[in-house]
Amino acid sequence: MKKIDNTPKAVLFVSNVPSPYNVDYLNELGKLREVTAVFERGFSSERDESWKKLRVQNFDCRILKGIHTAVDAAFSPGVLRYIHKYRKAHIIIGNPATPTGILAILYCKLFRIPFILQSEGGIPKDGKGFKERIKYFLMHDAKLYLSGMSLKNEYFLQYGAKPSLVKQYPFTSLYQKDLVSEVPSPEQKQALRRELGIDSARMILFVGQFIRRKGVDVLLRACDKLPADTAVVIVGGTPTEEYINIGRQIDFSGISYVSFVDKETIKKYYRAADFFVLPTREDTWGLVVNEAMAAGLPVITTKNCVAGNELIEDGKNGYLLEVGDWETLHSKMLYLVENPDACIAMGEESLKKVQPYSLENMAAVISGYLA
Repeated sequence: MKKIDNTPKAVLFVSNVPSPYNVDYLNELGKLREVTAVFERGFSSERDESWKKLRVQNFDCRILKGIHTAVDAAFSPGVLRYIHKYRKAHIIIGNPATPTGILAILYCKLFRIPFILQSEGGIPKDGKGFKERIKYFLMHDAKLYLSGMSLKNEYFLQYGAKPSLVKQYPFTSLYQKDLVSEVPSPEQKQALRRELGIDSARMILFVGQFIRRKGVDVLLRACDKLPADTAVVIVGGTPTEEYINIGRQIDFSGISYVSFVDKETIKKYYRAADFFVLPTREDTWGLVVNEAMAAGLPVITTKNCVAGNELIEDGKNGYLLEVGDWETLHSKMLYLVENPDACIAMGEESLKKVQPYSLENMAAVISGYLA
């Protein structure tokens, strides 16, 4: 395992938890630079067991001790020792809103240690109020701002970043090999559906948790009176009684629920589907959108899904809807179900759009900004 040296070519990455996509990204970055990652917590209590099965290969990973303050945050003063030790390296702070991240920024400011902010989420506010002034103080003099989305560019600019210092990169959780070379044919999709035990002419897919924010209730209401030869597959765990009751109230019997599955199996579900739906009430990104597009799927999501705003061109490779608008969702779903050629054409556009969004390219782009 690589160990960081205190040189301008090395990287010290500070974040809250070692999420799977963070670990994969750091493994790729570690092929290009000497990397150490310091995390304030080892695990998010909101996530499933797969988060504990991480493969650290090309970087040095350290979990700090501290006082837990949230499901994925802690106050870990030990971060200061790493920042001081590696002060000549590129210090990337990916958790600027947690107690540990704030402490790291304050220490860098106090001792004039250059630091970089990296983030994929966050929506700019009006800049007024005490909290907003604190954000401005913390963020306005980083040496570089690494942004995973256009909206994050605006966020950094809102809090004092110079436009020339804001650098955008393609945020993803996928390797290049995860992107299909072409949209699977109807025959290939049908074969995959048979393998998965789905006996329907058409298939709509949702992947996500059974929590209100994800909008599963909106999807269920939108399924009312869909054609009988359509399957709506919801992957993400066991539905609560609330969702089961909504399903009983609609005129459609093609809904099936699938518990959490491994990475290779979920790929089959994506490639077996005709299009993907994420009626989220709010997602600071929504990596399932990347995953669906990598399988050549049109995506229907909401204007509150950041990945949707970044990757979906309304009417070209999917649709962006208002939150909670199940009637429009129903009409868009019905259109794609009844127009398979349009569905394939939109899927091809998705596949073109998502090509730069690989972990290899993400790491290469970020490494290039550090040159």
